[in-house]
Amino acid sequence: EVPLVESGGGLVQAGGSLRLSCVASQFPFLDYSIAWFRQAPGREREGVSCTSPGDGALYIADSMKGRVTVSTDRRANTVYLQMDNLKPEDTAIYYCAADIWPFPGCPFEYEPGAHVKYWGQGTQVTVSS
Repeated sequence: EVPLVESGGGLVQAGGSLRLSCVASQFPFLDYSIAWFRQAPGREREGVSCTSPGDGALYIADSMKGRVTVSTDRRANTVYLQMDNLKPEDTAIYYCAADIWPFPGCPFEYEPGAHVKYWGQGTQVTVSS
C-alpha cells in the first residue's frame, strides 16, 4: 500500500471536465496538507493547488483560477480536484503530494527537486483541442 493514490485522469475534449481523486493512507491525514501538482511533457513540475490545514485557506495557481474546485472528504481521507473548462495546455501528469504545512509548492513556488514527504504515482490528464 502506498501513502497517496490518485485516480480520475483521462482523455477529455477542450472545455470538458475531470475530477481527480487522491486517497491518503499511512499518515495522520488531518495533520498534513495535501497539494496537487502537475508536470507537462518537457516542463518542470508546478503546483496547482494546496490547502492550509489551519484556516483552510486554499491556494490555486494563477493558470487554473476560476476553473478548479478542491474539496475534502475527511472520513474517506480523500481530496478531490474538480477541473472545468479544461484546455489543451492543461495536459500533464497530475500528482498529489502531502507534507506538513508549509512545504515546497504549498503554498510557495515549487523548486524542481525540492523534497516533499509523500508523492502519489500520478494520473494522466490529456485534453484534446
